[in-house]
Amino acid sequence: MPVNEKNYFDIISFLKHYQATLVAVSKTRKADEIKALYDLGQRDFGENYVQELLEKKDQLPQDIRWHFIGHLQSNKVKLIVPFIHLVHSIDSISLANEVNKQSKKINRQTGILLQAHIAKEETKFGFDTDELEAITCHEAPLLTHAKIKGLMGMASFSEDMKIIKNEFETLSAVYQKLKAQSEGIHTLSMGMSGDYKIALECGSNMVRVGSLLFGKRD
Repeated sequence: MPVNEKNYFDIISFLKHYQATLVAVSKTRKADEIKALYDLGQRDFGENYVQELLEKKDQLPQDIRWHFIGHLQSNKVKLIVPFIHLVHSIDSISLANEVNKQSKKINRQTGILLQAHIAKEETKFGFDTDELEAITCHEAPLLTHAKIKGLMGMASFSEDMKIIKNEFETLSAVYQKLKAQSEGIHTLSMGMSGDYKIALECGSNMVRVGSLLFGKRD
C-alpha cells in the first residue's frame, strides 16, 4: 500500500505550529513502505516489536531515528540499546534499571520516557501519575546511562473526546511540573492518529501516527 503523501505533509504542516515531532508508527509495515516515507523527509520511526525492528534496521538507512513504543521485555533490552534513539515505554523501575545496566556496558546514553497510565482500560501499562514525581526525583540520579527525557501516555480507546482531552490534560499538568523541576525533561509523547490534534492542544510535543500515513493495517 502506498504512503499517503497528502496526509504526511498535512500533519507535518500542522505540527510545525506546535514545534512538535512526528514519530511514524511503522510496526507491521514493510521496509519499502518505510523507505517511501523516509524519501519524503521523515526520519523518526516507531516500532513495537524488537525482532521486527532489528530486521528492518538492517534493511534501511542508518540515519533513521528508531523509537521503541511497544511493551519492552527486559531480556530484549540489550538488543536495542546499541542504536535506539528513544524508548517511550518504560513502565517499571526494573525496566529502567535494565536499560541503564545494558547502556552502561557499552558506555552509551539511552533516552527513555516514563509511560504514564492515564487511560481507563486495565490493559494499559505504566505508572500512576502520582508515582511519576517520586521516580524522577529519587530514581533519575541513579540512572547514569538511561536518561529520563519525559513522559509518554495513551488515552482511553474512546470516541468521547471529553474523556480523551481530560486524560491528556492530566498528563500534561504532571509533565509541566516535572519539566520545571528537571532540566533533562523536555518530551511529552502523547497523541496518535485519532487524537493527535487534541494531544497537541493539550501540550504534547511528540505524536505517534501510523494509520493516517500508511493506511489501515490488514
